[in-house]
Amino acid sequence: MTKQIKYRRVYEETSPRDGRRVLVDRVWPRGMRREEAQVDEWLRDVAPSTELRKWYGHESSRFTEFRRRYLDELGDSEHRDAAGHLCDLADHDKLTLLTATKDVEHSQAAVLAEWLTGGVRRTAR
Repeated sequence: MTKQIKYRRVYEETSPRDGRRVLVDRVWPRGMRREEAQVDEWLRDVAPSTELRKWYGHESSRFTEFRRRYLDELGDSEHRDAAGHLCDLADHDKLTLLTATKDVEHSQAAVLAEWLTGGVRRTAR
């Protein structure tokens, strides 16, 4: 069965095609109340470490290195359980990864979607 995984901004309107909506940011989106986010689950432990997030600063010129470091983090003990849980969710349902990041193509949500669909080697299982 092909996994149905997409990613988008948490601020965008929800869609019936979203399936399970999982926020993958370490911090809650600014200016958004929990009840308006329509998030099924918040997996902050699958997000990049605070250190990596601050280093990256959403500078697209750093994305290649950010991606490499983040993929390494997905296999460490801090991320392993949450990453495994996300894998289980993806195996059983449509999944939409949510982020507050403006440039979603250069975000952890994009890296996670690639990782979950087998586009990169999994280390968190």
